[in-house]
Amino acid sequence: MAKAPTKTKLDKAVARADQKRKSQRATLIRRGIIGLAVIVVAGTAGMCFVRDRALTEAVVTATYPAGQHTTNPVKYVETPPVGGLHHPVWQNCGVYTAPIHNEHGTHSLEHGAIWITYRPDLPADEVRRLTEIASDDYMLLSPYPGLPAPIVVSAWNHQIRLEGADDSRLSQFVSRYKNNPSTTPEFGAVCYGGVSTGADRPLAGPSSAPMR
Repeated sequence: MAKAPTKTKLDKAVARADQKRKSQRATLIRRGIIGLAVIVVAGTAGMCFVRDRALTEAVVTATYPAGQHTTNPVKYVETPPVGGLHHPVWQNCGVYTAPIHNEHGTHSLEHGAIWITYRPDLPADEVRRLTEIASDDYMLLSPYPGLPAPIVVSAWNHQIRLEGADDSRLSQFVSRYKNNPSTTPEFGAVCYGGVSTGADRPLAGPSSAPMR
């Protein structure tokens, strides 16, 4: 007749079974966490891809060469311009409450600035939001009569039209093109030391042209 297991052996068997269950449970939890992390990473990457594609599809591009200066008024194709002939003096980056000269603003784009323009009748809360966004280096903000959309954001050879300041593509556009060495013709050039006058004043004279 087989001997009945002792209490010590039973205790050890129970402990081993309990340890096995705990180990299996821990393994399942780890696998679940890893699986969830993979899903989150894949989902985030997918969302980034969708947002990036949406921005790319909305941006209008041009192929203006850089370094073409003139002290005369210029008639531009785009409203506002995204490149082409421009004044030797650039517009100092900052927030303007009145329109500025296209010729000065375009030169700022050549230096890597982002120029946010808005219709003069844009609601005050929208303007405040734009002011917050433009309160950074290499940013221009000004009202612009006759815009084809409530808000138009421009970089050198790139432009996007927006219906409101809360559009996520605004910050994406700024992140992609502001002072981007791949799209900025004069990367490293400053956005100060130019002019801060509005369009109600004449274009800067030839003698006031800085070095770049």
